[in-house]
Order: sequence, then structure tokens, then C-alpha cells
Amino acid sequence: MKKITVIGAGGWGLALGLLLNEQGNHITFWCYDEKEKNDILQHRENKRCLPGIKIPLEITFTTDMQQALNDADVAIVAVPSKAIRSTAKMMQPFIPAKTIVVNVSKGIEDETLMRLSQVLEDVLPNDVVVLSGPSHAEEVARHVPTTVVVSSNNMESAAKIQDLFMNKYFRVYTNEDLVGIELGGALKNVIALAAGIVEGIGYGDNTMAALITRGITEISRLGIAMGGKPSTFAGLTGIGDLIVTCTSGHSRNRRAGELLGQGFTIEEAMEKVNMVVEGVPTTKGGYALMKKYNVDMPILSAIYAALFDKVPVAETIDTLMMRDKKDE
Repeated sequence: MKKITVIGAGGWGLALGLLLNEQGNHITFWCYDEKEKNDILQHRENKRCLPGIKIPLEITFTTDMQQALNDADVAIVAVPSKAIRSTAKMMQPFIPAKTIVVNVSKGIEDETLMRLSQVLEDVLPNDVVVLSGPSHAEEVARHVPTTVVVSSNNMESAAKIQDLFMNKYFRVYTNEDLVGIELGGALKNVIALAAGIVEGIGYGDNTMAALITRGITEISRLGIAMGGKPSTFAGLTGIGDLIVTCTSGHSRNRRAGELLGQGFTIEEAMEKVNMVVEGVPTTKGGYALMKKYNVDMPILSAIYAALFDKVPVAETIDTLMMRDKKDE
């Protein structure tokens, strides 16, 4: 039995904590505030993020970081990307040296353009493992067969996390390409916003297929420029994660995009989704990386124009379609 702390009690953190609880581990959740903790304890479920999934009584919840991390073997970080650094700073005084930190959030830090594992390593002395792939919390919590990938600068720690999570409905691969895995996981949320726009406007399968295939081309282009391996973007954390996020009704990024396509502002869309839409801040970070590495990413540029320059989405699509002709 391992002592496992999950930092963040949203849908994805809960789904992973439930999985590890089923495998006989001792699970403690750290909650951001007392209201969140009390709501979960009262209902034994997170009605906003993971409704209908009951949480066993043996799983504990606390808002005390020291108590949560005491003697933890593994700490799973499942907070929004914008909170990664501040959360890591809260963890730093209390986390044991032996604890393996597993990041399951996806994004890019706005101010530094760091990948999230780099942010954690910047604050914490612990080994950091990244877990990513096509994996909706709602389906994992219901034991739908799922495959993901783990990576780390210390692949021995990644192998330990692979062993920890593997079961009959959750298959885990390893991949040494940490850069490619993190960029694929982050940038697919930007393309998912575009997929939602396509759906919201009322376009069809032709448009969606074009978007997904050209989207993975853009993600690969930037990822390779930053040191990622081409093969990674053809795998689970590349095209796999992109497909599931662009096509699924579970995707909050796609849902926000649908609302944009229907004429809502991004602020209105995010309010209606009522959960973190990581594609919005990642668009800003991805755009800055595109400029830094001098990479051509027309879809990302179009989403940036729609979100931050307030260009009408129909106009951005016309601009994409009428660019100069070129070879594929």
C-alpha cells in the first residue's frame, strides 16, 4: 500500500484518486478551500466536476497541506495550469524528499513559457513525472478502457508510476520524450477550441477532419522545433489526445469553442462552461512560443485573433481558407 496525496479535488484528480484507491492505496485529497472540502464530504461526490461518482468513505480530504503531504509516497498535482507554481510553493515546505510528484495538468506557464513539469522542478527538489494522454475523467471514473503515457527526466520514477496506475481499464505506456508529451497535451486544447467553433457555426465532418489533421501538423511543427520527437505526435499524447478532445462532448475546451461559434464572447463561454478552459491561456502561451521559435501556426494564430484581438470567428476561418496556396 502506498500513501498517495492528490493535490486538487476536481474531476481529473478525483478520477485518478478513485482508481488508486481501488488498488488498495491510502488516498488523501488536498482541497483549495473549506467550502469545496465540506461540499464533497457532505455529498461524497463532486457535483460540479464529476457528478454521479460516489467517493468511498475511506478516502480523506483536508485543506491542510502539511497534513496532506505527511509521509506521502506520491503527490499527484491536479490543479489548473495557472495555479501550478503557487501550489508548488505551498507544497515545498512540507513535501518529503522521497515523494514522486506526478503532474496531470496540461498547459504552459504564461509568464515564463515553461512547460508545467519545468515549473514544478523550478520550485520542488523532487522527481517529477508527467501523466498525459486521451483520458476524460468522466470515463476513467466509470472504468472505460483508457491508455495514457508517463514521462520524466528520471525514467526510473516514470516506471514506478506506470506500475502504480496500471490495471485492467487503465493502461500506461512510458515515453522518454517529455517535451513532446507536454506540448501535445497542452496545445491540443487550443485546437479543441477551434473544433468547437467549427461545430458551433454548423460546419461538417469535412471541416473537422481538416482541422484535426492540420492541427496536429501545427503542434508537431512547434514541438519538433522545441526538441520533441516526431513520433510522439503520432501517438497517444499527440493525435490521440487531439482526437478525443476535439470530438468529445466531455471536452470543456470544445464546449467553449461551440459557444464562441454560436456568437458568445469568450468570457460568456467560460462562464457557461463553469470549469477551467485551459485552451484559453494556452493559446496565449502557444502564440508566444510560435513567435519565439519562428514557427508557422495559422490555426493557433486564428484562435489567438478570435480570443484576444476579438476578430469575428467567421472572418478568421475565411482568412485560413484563403491563405496563399502551398504543398501539404
